[in-house]
Amino acid sequence: EVGEGKPEITAGEPRTTHSYIGYLIPVIRWTDNFPFDSSEIGRFSCVGFFSFPFVHFKFFIMGDDDLPSEYDVIVVGTGMAESIVAAAAARIGKKVLHLDGNDYYGGMWASFNLECLQKWLDECRTTPVEQPLTNETASLAGPGENVISIGSPFSTVSNIEEEWFVPENSPEVAPTGEGGDAPATPPVWSKAHLISLNRKFNLDLAPKLLFARGSLVELLISSNIARYAEFRSVTRVLTWIDDKLEFVPCSRSDVFKTKDVSIVEKRLLMKLLSICVEYKEDNNEFAGFEDKKFIDYLKSKELTDNLMHYVLYAIAMSSTSTPCMEAVDRTKRFLASLGRYGNTPFLHPMYGSGELPQCFCRLCAVYGGVYHLKRAADGVLIDGGETCKGIVSTKQRLGTKHLVIGVPNAPSSFLKSIPKKGMSRGMFITDRSILTSEKESLSLLQFPASNPITIIELGPSTHACPSGLFVVHMTCKQELTAKEDLKTTVEKLLNCAPYDGVTKTDGSDTRAQVLYALYFNVPDTSHCDLSSSVPQNVHLCSGPDLDLDFDFAVNQAKEIFTKMYPGEEFLPRAPDADEIVTDDNAEVGPAFEADTSDTTAETGP
Repeated sequence: EVGEGKPEITAGEPRTTHSYIGYLIPVIRWTDNFPFDSSEIGRFSCVGFFSFPFVHFKFFIMGDDDLPSEYDVIVVGTGMAESIVAAAAARIGKKVLHLDGNDYYGGMWASFNLECLQKWLDECRTTPVEQPLTNETASLAGPGENVISIGSPFSTVSNIEEEWFVPENSPEVAPTGEGGDAPATPPVWSKAHLISLNRKFNLDLAPKLLFARGSLVELLISSNIARYAEFRSVTRVLTWIDDKLEFVPCSRSDVFKTKDVSIVEKRLLMKLLSICVEYKEDNNEFAGFEDKKFIDYLKSKELTDNLMHYVLYAIAMSSTSTPCMEAVDRTKRFLASLGRYGNTPFLHPMYGSGELPQCFCRLCAVYGGVYHLKRAADGVLIDGGETCKGIVSTKQRLGTKHLVIGVPNAPSSFLKSIPKKGMSRGMFITDRSILTSEKESLSLLQFPASNPITIIELGPSTHACPSGLFVVHMTCKQELTAKEDLKTTVEKLLNCAPYDGVTKTDGSDTRAQVLYALYFNVPDTSHCDLSSSVPQNVHLCSGPDLDLDFDFAVNQAKEIFTKMYPGEEFLPRAPDADEIVTDDNAEVGPAFEADTSDTTAETGP
């Protein structure tokens, strides 16, 4: 907790026995069968809210009857930018409808358990079938209007390669331990064993971190949405140098403690970092390097190869081709975020990056937003003046003043400048960390190469995987297929030989053993012109980008909101429950009293 005794963002070691998260849950009034699951859609409406602590919650609203026909904003897709815009519009009192054709939140930003990941891969391998515009759908257009068919969804995933390095079954499965206790003996992993632990995985399609003083952290705090999520600090930044992994000193104390840097190098490093963090545009420090590479500037300071490597790859998170001023900005951002929540500048959301779009969806729902999963837009209604009048969805016309739609859900005529290449992704479940230590670490590494690879390693404390396992995410710019782009780095860091049930401890191979590997490519539309081919009140949202953090999505959402509602405040702070003013004359009901007769009941922390 920081700042005037009130929590901003919780970051640090999670509680091991009880890890509660306070969420705002709607009290619901059912008008159909109860209970229901995701395969039985029941209609209900929100009639109030209460706070309740619980371990983990996936919030969604479904309905099968006709929706109200007019809205201020219709949002299609529950990606990061779309969800932020939905929350911002609802927060200022706009009537918002938020749809997603999937049965989960996040789209390409989602986090899946192991079985849901397999289901998602099966869907991605299926060639989308072009859905012709039916006469019934076309008839919903008004005078002078046309219906632009969504048709086949934009193809977002390609070059999928999946590999299991474990046997289907093992003769005997050792327990993995509970409550953070390590198993007495290393578990014997098999495919059946991993699938049996399915719900303990949270696997990110778009793994990202938050800079401690980045735009998303500031937005979460200022809007009071931080209460819907929990975070862990990244505990170490690593680098690959001299054919081995090394710890990168981030703080001043780390710099002077490390034995990998000489006394002279430490002084040079601190001087250089001070220059970068204090740099302003009226400073002449970088005069003559504005059109040069950052590596040229570093060489001009007569730094050792060791120092140049640390600064270029680990702190600036750049490459030899990065322009000087761009790398200086990256260095400033890294240094500015140090010392706020942990020993590194980064935070990671518990349960995966896919939790963050849901946080904004929760706020939107609190302020009256209507949510409907498993309901897609079939077409977009455009009048003769090139203005969007609404959408057609499930044989219903839904009018709107503004349409916000993610690239994967948009008509092909809106997407004239989509790139053919994008990002290469690798996801690996391993039996140990890429760099073992006495204490579990949450690690970040930028692997140095002409095409740098960002690597995030997550352990059980983040709820990314069960005890005894780690998840390694790799992301880079696509040049070939994902497997080809990542091949060299994978070979250096990971052991992809068939798993024989033995965790090697004799030092013969220190690489983490891969139990499961997934490679795929996704397009990066963050640098595309998404406004030239759309009506003036249609706003396209990009999918995930190559940047380590969420800043692009936050900035895109702000731009869209400002274009829709110039002069309105973007996501003003939502009040806490004890700040909400109620009718003083309302009769107050009795408080809930727990049954204390059961002396065996667990008590929270």
